[in-house]
Amino acid sequence: MRTLIASLAVVLGLMCAPRVQAQLQVHGADSEKGMVGNGAWELALKAADLSDILANSGPFTVFAPTERALEDYLESRAAVLLDPDNKQKLRSLVSYHMVAGRITASQILRQLCRGNGVARFTTVQGEELLATIEGTDIVLTDCSGNRARILQADGLGDNVVYHEIDSVIQPLPNP
Repeated sequence: MRTLIASLAVVLGLMCAPRVQAQLQVHGADSEKGMVGNGAWELALKAADLSDILANSGPFTVFAPTERALEDYLESRAAVLLDPDNKQKLRSLVSYHMVAGRITASQILRQLCRGNGVARFTTVQGEELLATIEGTDIVLTDCSGNRARILQADGLGDNVVYHEIDSVIQPLPNP
């Protein structure tokens, strides 16, 4: 699987090289390690009441922060986000990492080629997420300008495609 994705990325990179100006490469993912078993992400999904939606609806694409990235993000915010009175803030944050439909890395790369190096996705939360290529990495930029790189791609669940990212992306703050 990893070789297939890397080969497809190189072919797509050659096809759209004049527009993207980068060799596209995606790292493969092992769904038994990494993002699917990310304990902090699973806890955030449950606390936001979104784990049942992923299990029973869909399909979805999830850009799941690494365990370390999520723990670092929550270190100073956990008390606020896990407060039952702030459940909507947590739900907004978690659903900003989700896009309706199964979008694999090769599909992201195709959209980047068609969009002259830019692809836009509307999150389940309702705000836009921007994907670009930087060197050989797919980089996501949230609506506040925060950036996250896809570290592992195409972890597959029953109705979910997981892409592990290196930091937490955030929706616009509610007034």
